Amino acid sequence: MTEKGFVNEDVQRMCEKKYDVIYDFVNGFAQVELNGKRSFINERGKEITDIKYDYIYDFVNGFAQVALNGKWSFINESGHEITNIIYDYVYDFTNGFARVCIDDKWGFIDENGHEITKIKYDDIEDFENGFAEVKLNDKCGFINESGNEITPIIYDMICNFENGFAAVLINGKWGFINENGKEITDIKYDDAYNFENGFAIVLIDKKWGIVTENGDEIILHNIKTLASGIAKVTYTSKNDIKWNFIPLNN
Repeated sequence: MTEKGFVNEDVQRMCEKKYDVIYDFVNGFAQVELNGKRSFINERGKEITDIKYDYIYDFVNGFAQVALNGKWSFINESGHEITNIIYDYVYDFTNGFARVCIDDKWGFIDENGHEITKIKYDDIEDFENGFAEVKLNDKCGFINESGNEITPIIYDMICNFENGFAAVLINGKWGFINENGKEITDIKYDDAYNFENGFAIVLIDKKWGIVTENGDEIILHNIKTLASGIAKVTYTSKNDIKWNFIPLNN
C-alpha cells in the first residue's frame, strides 16, 4: 500500500478507506484493488475505469493491458477500452503498434484499436524502422505499417532494415531487399553485412566484395579488413578512384 502521488491528504485518506490495496503510481496512474477486482486512479484520486478487471498492468506508452474472464485488451489514459476484450495474449505498444494473439495466431493493432493485419501469423516481431518481421509455416517476411506484406513469406531468415535495405536468407544463401520488398541482388552470397554509406560487404566463393544500393557488384577483391573492424574499400568509377570506409558492425 502506498501514499505516493496524491494531491492532498483528504484525497489520500478517502482512497485508503475505499480500496483494499493501493499500489504505487507509475506514469501518472496507480492500480487499485477492491474485492479482488482492479482499476486505475489518476493523481487526483479519480477512477478512470470501473473496478472490474481481473488483472491489469501499468501504463506503458499511453496504454495499459487489462484482462477480464481470461481475455486481454488495452485501455488508454482516459480509461476507454480501445478494443473488445477478446485476445488471448497482448504485448505493450511499441512504435505505435501492439502484438495481439487469438488461438495461437498473431497480428497487430494500432493505437486506435484497429487490427492492421489479419490474426494469422505464427509469430511476429515489433516494428522497427517502419517494418515488422512476420512468420508463417517456418518462413519469414515483412509487413509495413499499413499491415501489407511487402514480400512473400518465403525467407528462412531476415534481418531488420538498416539504411533502407534488409538482408534475407534462403537455403543458406544471402541477398538484399529494398523497402518495397524487391530483391536488389540474387540470393547467392555466403555472408552479407548491412548497408553503410551506400555499400554492403558480401562474401561469395571465399572472396569478399561489395554491392551497391542498385545491387551492382563493384568488386570482388581488394577489400582489407583493418584491426579496428573497418573495411577499406577501393573501386574505380568512370572518372576516378574512390575510397570508402565501411564498419563491420553486424
